[in-house]
Amino acid sequence: MDASSDEGVVTEEVIVPRRVGQASAEPWDVLSPVDIEDGSGSAQNRLLIKGGRVVNDDMMQDADVYIEDGIIKQVGTNLHTPGGTRVIEAKGHLVMPGGIDTHTHMQMPFMGTQAIDDFYTGTRAALAGGTTMIMDFALPQRGESLIEAFHRWRTWADPKVCCDYAIHVGVTWWSDKVAQEMEELTNEQGVNSFKMFMAYKDTWQLNDEELLESFKRCKELGALAQVHAENGDVIKENSKKLLELGITGPEGHEMSRPEEVEAEATNRACVLANQVNCPLYVVHVMSKSAADVVSSKRKQGHVVFGEPIAASLGTDGTHHYHKCWRHAAGHVMGPPLRPDSSTPKYLMDLLANGDLQTTGTDNCTFSAAQKALGKDDFTKIPNGVNGVEDRMSVIWEKGVVSGKMDPCRFVAVTSTNAAKIFNIYPKKGRIAVGSDADIVVWNPHATRVISAKTHHQAVDFNIFEGMEVHGIAEFVVCHGRVVVEEGEVRAISGMGKYVPTPVFNPHVYGRLEERERANAPCKVERAPYEGPVAQLNGQGMQEGGIIPVQQETFYTRGAQVNDKSPKRPSVKVNNPPGGRSSGSFW
Repeated sequence: MDASSDEGVVTEEVIVPRRVGQASAEPWDVLSPVDIEDGSGSAQNRLLIKGGRVVNDDMMQDADVYIEDGIIKQVGTNLHTPGGTRVIEAKGHLVMPGGIDTHTHMQMPFMGTQAIDDFYTGTRAALAGGTTMIMDFALPQRGESLIEAFHRWRTWADPKVCCDYAIHVGVTWWSDKVAQEMEELTNEQGVNSFKMFMAYKDTWQLNDEELLESFKRCKELGALAQVHAENGDVIKENSKKLLELGITGPEGHEMSRPEEVEAEATNRACVLANQVNCPLYVVHVMSKSAADVVSSKRKQGHVVFGEPIAASLGTDGTHHYHKCWRHAAGHVMGPPLRPDSSTPKYLMDLLANGDLQTTGTDNCTFSAAQKALGKDDFTKIPNGVNGVEDRMSVIWEKGVVSGKMDPCRFVAVTSTNAAKIFNIYPKKGRIAVGSDADIVVWNPHATRVISAKTHHQAVDFNIFEGMEVHGIAEFVVCHGRVVVEEGEVRAISGMGKYVPTPVFNPHVYGRLEERERANAPCKVERAPYEGPVAQLNGQGMQEGGIIPVQQETFYTRGAQVNDKSPKRPSVKVNNPPGGRSSGSFW
């Protein structure tokens, strides 16, 4: 937002949070009773995208795409289609798989309040930007049932979602019950990923022993372990020190969680997961050093995936030091945006070159009034930023327009890699016969300026405010229906479906069985030892009368050379060696 100064006071224009009513189905969205009865479907269920350039992660081709009943039926040229089929002219446009946002938090209860974008406004905004599926998180409180949390999120989402969604489940505490519920979630509820927190001490944070147990359980179940990688113990200590120094503003958030705190936890998580041969997914990679850890571990053979987000790819942490409190607080998230302004370009390079794999948003939005809960204490500012609507355009601008990646790589990092990692490919993430008709017709030349005044989210702030981006989702097709047409969003609440994610994904687990076999430890075959063996008792070794020097009590046996010398009187020492100290240390 534009900031202005008047006698040293910095203010920003306030945008009132949107209250978007849930849309009902338009007449063109409804099948007639005849259509339903004979199973043929109306023209609204048949769609031809004509004259565009189809882009998948591994190829581009000039082709038409014919869709019927929500499924891609034909891809090619000179297609034969039924009469009455609706046609979208896509000449000069790219026809790509709809985006998959791997990391959102819609209407999540957090830090005493609740995210202002719910499953309706959040998924409606996602569609506006070209994202046709989100992956949200069900996060139980410490001691709460994972299954109950999962069903609560489903209850929130199912009536509201405008696009498809899946759910990761948080492991926020550890017990035998948690281990049992993880199995039920994988076997019966279609969950194949669990998120562990190394931060948020005293609420969600697990210690190393609990992390190891949760990684082992994920490995047993064929699930993917995820981590929020920050050292929560260090953050708590740093926060206390900063508040004692009178640093209460948003800059304290970034100061309390320096880059090495993220890198240390990322490295520790990689080591722990590798020791139990569990595949690992590091969410919201925010710093160069954490990204380097992921890249280095992959080169060492670790099965680890890294997820930068729209925020870390599109802006930086210098905003924490903005003179306007509201502006600075609007950028507070965890891990924080980094003040090193070269970070976004660096992360984009790693994403383009395959060292990082997917892109999410960590979309968890709070209004200015909600952020103001921490106006006197940065530890009470609700953590979270926007991104679900702008992710595709920001990555296109920073990645493709900058020349760092081609359109195929763009499709990979915004859609296909996520579909492969979470085992929903090629149902999602590809334009091919038999795949879901979740498609974006992308105008690579059109531009727009991102602003909270015009975005579709309910939140009153946008961290990309004023950024001009190339690349617009001119048409968006979800379930075979046109839900965005030339900028007009025609989303319907409840149209989206829950997408189960199966376990033992070959893309993730395919090499682990052979790797375990190849790297299995082997004993050394040797002749048994037949020499003497020392006998131990509570005082030490009896054999040879040897006493371990580690014993707390030291004593001697037999006559000593100074036994007949006179005893020295005791001497009281008032000063320590080296003289009296000026302080009170002694």
